[in-house]
Amino acid sequence: MTEEISKIGFIKELCATADNMYRLGWDERNGGNISYLIPEAEVKQHFDCSKVLRTIPLGFDAKELVGKYFLVTGTGKYFKNVKEDPENNLGLIRIAKDGVSAELIWGYSDGGKFTSELPAHLMSHITRLKVDPENRVVMHTHPTNLLAMTYVHELNTKTFTHTLWEMCTECIVVFPDGVEVLPWMLCGTNEIGEATAEKMNLSRVVVWSLHGVYGAGKSLDETFGLIETVEKAAQIYMLTAHLPRINTIKDEEMLQLVKRFGVQYRKDFLNVK
Repeated sequence: MTEEISKIGFIKELCATADNMYRLGWDERNGGNISYLIPEAEVKQHFDCSKVLRTIPLGFDAKELVGKYFLVTGTGKYFKNVKEDPENNLGLIRIAKDGVSAELIWGYSDGGKFTSELPAHLMSHITRLKVDPENRVVMHTHPTNLLAMTYVHELNTKTFTHTLWEMCTECIVVFPDGVEVLPWMLCGTNEIGEATAEKMNLSRVVVWSLHGVYGAGKSLDETFGLIETVEKAAQIYMLTAHLPRINTIKDEEMLQLVKRFGVQYRKDFLNVK
């Protein structure tokens, strides 16, 4: 990898994000994956897009994303290694005209390929782009406390969200669309991808019970911060769930917050008149 490529903004940014997620203990071994939609004009500033290194089957018909470029973490790769060796651990792909394969423009230098969860990522990208055309990031990770919470809390979207909103004053402001919750499903399949994408119509956060979480956003920073806030709330819940609750954030107080910050929230998730 040349020094010039190592300084490219979107590659440098993803390297830093992956490194931070590993440092926090969210992405053990080869756990976790990230896909980042990069505008064509930005890609062409740094790469000759007429040169395709190889074509890789997607395992999914992504015709709605034909021609779009994604920077994607590799299958079997460890987040702890991304920063030191991005050319091996990341790949820049373009969705081919047939919609069912990807053209590798750069990366996966050891002959590897994108994460096995890419079909699920692409399904979520398709959904989120329809909800908000500025959503360019899908991030899957295993935050410790959020994962633990799925073992001890009712797996119901409304009650799960309400509990998290009660944990920190900022929560209903940061994720007013709540968190959607899926039951345990087999990972790496199109079925869990389809279920996740359907939930992404309603929320930027989808919890995979007993596994991890999917988050979506406009940038790596925003998406990381979104998951970070959910994880902090889950941590506070896990620290206090076994203790008597003396104080809490009331629904009427959460209503004050959404009015103060002007956010649209899931109105049926609060018990207020």
